[in-house]
Amino acid sequence: MEKAAFLDDLQQRLASLIEGTPAADLQRNLKALLSQQFAQLELVTREEFDTQVRVLARTRENLKELERRLGELESSRQG
Repeated sequence: MEKAAFLDDLQQRLASLIEGTPAADLQRNLKALLSQQFAQLELVTREEFDTQVRVLARTRENLKELERRLGELESSRQG
């Protein structure tokens, strides 16, 4: 779920709880506070996370291949 969608859903739930009470300002203040806290956590979506996992896997494969090629070059220089 997107951060914005999550915050909107949370805001709507809180609004229904405090509707008609003097605590109406609480809704705006709480949303601002939660937005700020979530921004500090630097959360990512599941899609972004999965993309980074795939990039990391490809990078590891490339590194292994480069290490293998380096090993071949070093052994050919010594032999």
